[in-house]
Amino acid sequence: MEKIGEKEKKPRAKAMHSWMQRLLTAATTAAALLAAVCAAASALDAFHVPAVQAQAHVTKINRFHKQINGNDKVTLTFNVSANLESLFTWNTKQISLWDHIIPDKEHANLQLEVKSKYPLIDQGSSLRGKKVQLVLHWYVMPNAGTMIQDQMALSEFKLPDAYTS
Repeated sequence: MEKIGEKEKKPRAKAMHSWMQRLLTAATTAAALLAAVCAAASALDAFHVPAVQAQAHVTKINRFHKQINGNDKVTLTFNVSANLESLFTWNTKQISLWDHIIPDKEHANLQLEVKSKYPLIDQGSSLRGKKVQLVLHWYVMPNAGTMIQDQMALSEFKLPDAYTS
């Protein structure tokens, strides 16, 4: 029963979400989707098996000598040919090789003559007559995910039994 003079109470309508709440919801959803896409890209790269082709051979031993402190030191010149195109996928940003960055697939086929920037130094005098193996190391930097490091043995050569300078 209603009493005369009392107003009827209407149920209160729920307030709409503010524009700030809607913006935060959209941003959170977008961030979650971006994280899922990045995780999927990293997972797909784990199944990619590149087929790197490379060769190297020493063309000249520039200098092979004993340093004042008694250590052997060798500087070399060698030819390198490498096809790194198979390292590029849709998730590859760039490849780092030596002190050089390969930005895209078009620059990934290399034909170089390299004078060693960093000499081989032995703590002592045991490099004479030793076999040395050239190994190509590279790093693949993806757009999303962890950096991948790999290597490939290329060739072996024997250092001279006597110093050259």
